[in-house]
Amino acid sequence: MEKKWWHNKIAYQIYPKSFCDSNGDGIGDLPGIISKLDYLKDLGVDILWISPVYVSPLADQGYDIADYQQIDPRFGTMEDMDRLIKEAKARGLHLLMDLVVNHCSDEHIWFKKACEDPEGKYGAYFYLKKKSPDGSLPTNWRSYFGGPAWDRLGDTDWYYFHAFHKKQPDLNWENPELREEIYKMMNWWLDKGLDGFRVDAIINIKKPLPFRNYPADRADGLCDLGSVMDRAQGIGEFLREMRDRTFAPHDSFSVGEVFNIKDSQLNDFMGPDGYFSSIFDFSQMEMGKSIKGWYDCKEPRPEDYKNCCFKSQKKAERIGFFSNIIENHDEPRGVSYYLPEYARSEKGKKLLAAMYFMLRGIPFIYQGQELGMENIAFESMKEVDDVSTIEEYRVAREAGLSEEESLRAVNLLSRDNTRTPFQWNDGPEAGFTTGKPWLRVNPNYRRINAADQEQRGGSVLSFYKELIRLRKEERLEEAAVYGKTEPVLTEERDIMAYFRRGQGCDLLVIGNFRSEPAKVALEELKKRQVKLLLTNGETFSHEGGQITLEPLQAVILECV
Repeated sequence: MEKKWWHNKIAYQIYPKSFCDSNGDGIGDLPGIISKLDYLKDLGVDILWISPVYVSPLADQGYDIADYQQIDPRFGTMEDMDRLIKEAKARGLHLLMDLVVNHCSDEHIWFKKACEDPEGKYGAYFYLKKKSPDGSLPTNWRSYFGGPAWDRLGDTDWYYFHAFHKKQPDLNWENPELREEIYKMMNWWLDKGLDGFRVDAIINIKKPLPFRNYPADRADGLCDLGSVMDRAQGIGEFLREMRDRTFAPHDSFSVGEVFNIKDSQLNDFMGPDGYFSSIFDFSQMEMGKSIKGWYDCKEPRPEDYKNCCFKSQKKAERIGFFSNIIENHDEPRGVSYYLPEYARSEKGKKLLAAMYFMLRGIPFIYQGQELGMENIAFESMKEVDDVSTIEEYRVAREAGLSEEESLRAVNLLSRDNTRTPFQWNDGPEAGFTTGKPWLRVNPNYRRINAADQEQRGGSVLSFYKELIRLRKEERLEEAAVYGKTEPVLTEERDIMAYFRRGQGCDLLVIGNFRSEPAKVALEELKKRQVKLLLTNGETFSHEGGQITLEPLQAVILECV
């Protein structure tokens, strides 16, 4: 494999609205991010992904963009953005922005002009259709946020397609003039100094044409959009063109948000000549999901998580690097989702961190994950901001669940779980703002916060720093970065263990998800010299190929 500058890097996602507020208006901003760059540098990360700060009405928290080349005043100014790029580079940090080009905002000038003249130039930038002869909508597709994926275009007889919120009209990538506008905008940002993009919802840019109805899967008579998009053919033409016109000339890093691709497509998406540098591995997050809605989802168990990780690692081993995550702005907190209730301690949080972080691929950390931030328990739907949570609550109630049951169902999976403000200290509003935060701070900030963990050696934060240090140790690079993942002890229930095979040495990563001690044996260890590199436990015992693990203990060993 040809080595790239980003292979040995650690990435960190910032959700600006909830990271750090510099002016007391309750909304995080770019100056707030700048003020915390030294914290991020000390953590040891290399790549910063900034969720959208473009001009937006915030119908979907900035993923509905009204102007791709202006900063929303809520977050600061373009001068602040320029300063962020400069200050990040001064610290050796690479900066990514979100690229949201499957759709824009209905307040974008393109869409406004499309409303004025649906059959004109800008009407062709979107998917516009009139109702069917029988008066029905153009198709029976259900948007990802619920309800029909078609809404009326202003006061016209036309309807526009939106895969997500009704204020997010989909852009028509079949139109070469639209694609040119997008590439021009992307190169403008890359020339300004960005090191790449995280590419949002990109699998949706190719629709199955011609548009038609598909069998309904709920009582609403609509069809799940994910299954519709699975039928689309030919997305490679668009993605290859985008890569060649933007990413490749700048040697930039690109990571795609790509769901539901077939195994046979992995090489096209993230291989040596892939459309992207990397794509996220979402397989663990898809476990137990139900087409019926969140209320019908099954919570993953440690065995499910282990098997899913190993399956993904096998798929990618000869192809490229997945970007590995346990949470992001669209998911609940990983420690509240993947860990059994008995394991949601600092020790358990370190265990989960070690298990995902040492897999082959690029580790992504979401803000607050390095502290072990947890889900928040919303007491009523009045506290919820997220549009998808509101829709899923409605679906649960419609399915017959009580208000209490529906709230419990959405609490676990709500996107607002990871959007609560960053917990900087135990002062008012967790040190996030001097004003009233836009979303309620998790009440547990007094025991989970950065100020406490920075000065406490055994904290979750200190463990993440050790993991990052280990991944970056030059003598271990061939194993920790480029080494093959080889699962072992797979029949041991609630034990996750794997080698990272390198040249000159191997790493062995073992984690015990059980609530009681465990003894495991590996014949290979009898013939190897074993050195403990990192553990979250109090003791470590190894004798004659047998390892004794404490409850929730993770160990990382060097084997020569």
